[in-house]
Amino acid sequence: MSKLTSAKKKRWLGIFKRPDLSTRKANMGWVFVLPFVIGLLALYLPIVLDSVWFSFNSISYQLDTTTNVVSIVVTPEGFNYYREAIANTGYLESLLNGVGALALNVPAIVIFSLFIAVILNQKMAGRAAFRAIFFIPVILATGMMETIESLDILSDSLETEESVFASGEYSGFLGMFDATMMLSSMKVGGELVGYVLDLVTRVYELINDSGVQMLIFLAGLQSISPSIYEACQIEGATAWETFWKITIPMISPMILVNGIYTVIDSFTKGSNVVMKFIDTVYNAPNRHLATAMSWIYFLVVLLLVGLVALIMSAFVFYQKRD
Repeated sequence: MSKLTSAKKKRWLGIFKRPDLSTRKANMGWVFVLPFVIGLLALYLPIVLDSVWFSFNSISYQLDTTTNVVSIVVTPEGFNYYREAIANTGYLESLLNGVGALALNVPAIVIFSLFIAVILNQKMAGRAAFRAIFFIPVILATGMMETIESLDILSDSLETEESVFASGEYSGFLGMFDATMMLSSMKVGGELVGYVLDLVTRVYELINDSGVQMLIFLAGLQSISPSIYEACQIEGATAWETFWKITIPMISPMILVNGIYTVIDSFTKGSNVVMKFIDTVYNAPNRHLATAMSWIYFLVVLLLVGLVALIMSAFVFYQKRD
């Protein structure tokens, strides 16, 4: 009986025992995410639930002429708004265009940000300044520059400058470097020519969308132990072999993270064609239909994120740490 009592005491005392270092680190993570969790549960989740409710019900207002009291009438609609959204040809067209643009943007942004991160990871003078310069567009895009870009003021000014150059004395000089003629002379397919030209014309947008991904890649590159590269040099591996055999596998988790981040960022931008179409329907106003379109859009984005994660996770290498 005394042995049983002592075992219970040890069990109860174990509850109040100071946790080990790994447990304390894990619990500290919850401290950092606690403000987000509180905001999610208290502010964001009720709005999400109301949005789901609005997509399945319609609301109308009736005025009682005798008492002058306005009453709210809720009518269940089921999946009527979702059927109407799917039957809307403009919505389906914008959705297909958004998915098509995503298939082109995600590889371009990930490859460009990786290329810039590899360059900025080299030892050179002014490296910190160059890193700040490439991240400046991300900071500016959150304020006035985002408003200017949404109003197409910047693109209109660039088109004006292009027209001046094209009509002036520089037109012959620029014609010598026509990318279309150069790529066509190399017997490159028309689709590839169009893709390259589209990237060149959207270089500002490409740089603007690659800042966060560049920092993630840069952090991943700096986490690779220099001893691994030293071992490769001793074994006689070339820089090309080291990049594909060491660098790419070691930062493959960052490639997965950046791929998912780029998909979500591209689909939630205000300049996205689907977001613009849903906003137009919302201001029509047909808010219940716009809500149903938004949830269909959310499911499509969720499906694409899962597809990207499934494809890229097959090539991800996770380094085991003992």
